[in-house]
Amino acid sequence: MENTYDILIIGGGAAGFFTAINAASMNSNLKIAILERGKEVLTKVKISGGGRCNVTHAEFIPQELTQNYPRGERELLGPFHTFMTGDTIAWFEERGVELKIEEDGRMFPISNSSQTIIDCFLAETSRHQISVLKNEPVITLSNNNSQWDVVTKNGTLTANNVVVATGSNPKIWRLLEGLGHTIVDAVPSLFTFNIKDERIADLPGVATNVSVKVLDNKKNTVLESEGPLLITHWGMSGPAILKLSAWGARILEENKYKFSIKINWLLDETEDEVVLQLLSLKSKNPKQTLQKHAQFDLPKRLWQVLLRASGIQDDEIWADISKKKLQNMANQLVGSHFDVNGKSTFKEEFVTAGGVNLKEVNFKTFESKLIPSLYFAGEVLNIDAITGGFNFQNAWTGGYIVAQSLAKH
Repeated sequence: MENTYDILIIGGGAAGFFTAINAASMNSNLKIAILERGKEVLTKVKISGGGRCNVTHAEFIPQELTQNYPRGERELLGPFHTFMTGDTIAWFEERGVELKIEEDGRMFPISNSSQTIIDCFLAETSRHQISVLKNEPVITLSNNNSQWDVVTKNGTLTANNVVVATGSNPKIWRLLEGLGHTIVDAVPSLFTFNIKDERIADLPGVATNVSVKVLDNKKNTVLESEGPLLITHWGMSGPAILKLSAWGARILEENKYKFSIKINWLLDETEDEVVLQLLSLKSKNPKQTLQKHAQFDLPKRLWQVLLRASGIQDDEIWADISKKKLQNMANQLVGSHFDVNGKSTFKEEFVTAGGVNLKEVNFKTFESKLIPSLYFAGEVLNIDAITGGFNFQNAWTGGYIVAQSLAKH
């Protein structure tokens, strides 16, 4: 029958294509089709990494790699021993796509274009005669006598195995719930903080390394991270903020994205240590104007703003700074409080926490524990990562292991 397949993959994104290509590579006798609900495939790949496609991250130790996944850390350890960063690099190089490592560990095609990855996938699907069916949104999904019936708006397809690789698709999640799976409700996982504060109003584009804490109503630390922070027109972004948004996805959602943060612009310096350093600067530079010479390697504009927030005038010299103002300076430098009121999507990418309950999946094969011949790959599962190529690595690893399992059938 023309519409019968060995494998039907629901979702024309990274995880879906990677699964299909690997399954076909491992077993050329398999009849495989990818179902895409829209008119374009690989749209998330297209926009990822600012259009460059952050393929993976240069972390080569499984235990270290898993620590970048707020949800999925424990479950991915075994799979990463089967297929991880080095395997991803080799897979693409074997198909003519060379990757490069940037200073922060992110890896991109040397072309700096996501189209390189898309072209690779499309060439591979063509070479392996994998059917790519567009405008095929799935309406129902059912298993009858060990065979799957997949009804789309264009008709019914049948398959021996179904792989769900749709990412965060509520309609597909509802279908999976109907089959008996538990879905963890989705909440945003990778976002920037909206902050209106006169201290940073004129500082868009300023970046520096910091430590940041999210505080509860009693000013206790709920979450903390460190790394580069970028001041934006709407508030704050950068790895330090994005890590907090990922690890605190559910806590911050429960607070309706209204909370306070405390920033140590000097990373791990304490207030007492900074007071001593400021006294030393006052002693060494009594006639120097504070505003003209930034200290602690801070960006000059940020230093000037923190001085004003401490009550120091633009023309004041060190000799005239009172002990109280020095204390205010130390407080601003290591403990600036900001009120967050809302979130913004990080660039054009949208990552969510939520999906199929991980307890219901066999991570040796990525097959459902509840329903034989039903597999999952990518963010349809309740797995997500911080920014830096880690979400794609989860897609590659899951897709490879699903393909490995299916190729043996």
